[in-house]
Amino acid sequence: MTSSRPRLPSTTALQVLIAIAERGSTSSAAESTSLSQSAVSKQLLALEGLIGSPAFRRTARGMLPTKAGLIYIEHARRALKAMEDASLQVARLRPDPHVLRLQVLPIFGDRWLLPRFAGFAEKHPDIDVQFTTFVSSTQTEEPDGIFRFVRGPLAREDAAYLFGREVVIVSAASYWNKIGMPESIEQLASGVMLEHPQTMLHWQDFAVANGCADLVPRHTIRFGYYTMVIRAALAGQGMALIPRGLILDDLQSKRLVNPLGYAYRSDWGYWFATPQDVSGGYSMKMFKSWLMDEAKAMLSD
Repeated sequence: MTSSRPRLPSTTALQVLIAIAERGSTSSAAESTSLSQSAVSKQLLALEGLIGSPAFRRTARGMLPTKAGLIYIEHARRALKAMEDASLQVARLRPDPHVLRLQVLPIFGDRWLLPRFAGFAEKHPDIDVQFTTFVSSTQTEEPDGIFRFVRGPLAREDAAYLFGREVVIVSAASYWNKIGMPESIEQLASGVMLEHPQTMLHWQDFAVANGCADLVPRHTIRFGYYTMVIRAALAGQGMALIPRGLILDDLQSKRLVNPLGYAYRSDWGYWFATPQDVSGGYSMKMFKSWLMDEAKAMLSD
């Protein structure tokens, strides 16, 4: 009994098809695919036999796709891309023990992770750590670990809390000297609040936590990036709510001042997450151990 299913071309035939379409001749396609010109021609003939019509027409400008060829070329690119994506995803199930890909929030990397990272790099020079600040919708290689600012672990992830729930209100000493050191939250409200709308650290949460839910600041300046909020606070342009762990050095050096210890405990914090379906290799185990030690040491200071 014969099968009614259509025969499908090999991946080599699809690669040849795309190479000819991009380069315009079988000789050029042979160079890009590392095949002989004869082998390229045979693959093309076999593919055209499956299609049932020519995939290219020969012109003075080279080999140009026919309508049938264009259809196959478009789907061949998708098919090969899908196979490439599958190969990368399978490769993640067998991670390279000496490569670690991390997605890092810019503010977290700039103010906490990178200032400490030299210690890990010196201890583990054999581990190649690769940083990215985002994962696009077209990116096929997913990170091994992600730093998130969230309330808690997300679905299908294992996550460990680092820090961030202790949030303090700060500004440069020059700002407090200008408006006067506040002695109450009501006096704080007479100042200028610096905020990033997408970061869940707002005056209202601070006011509610301190029993003044109806109190609003005199003026609020909003920035598109949280780094700008911190820089504006350092420049004495207003006051900002910042996780204490991000500004330990600034508080110790008095570049930022937290008047009377005004603070609140947020539901949000920094977490390190890894996919549940991927077993951590050597590099991940070493990094996670170092990371948790750094977080614990900071909290104990």
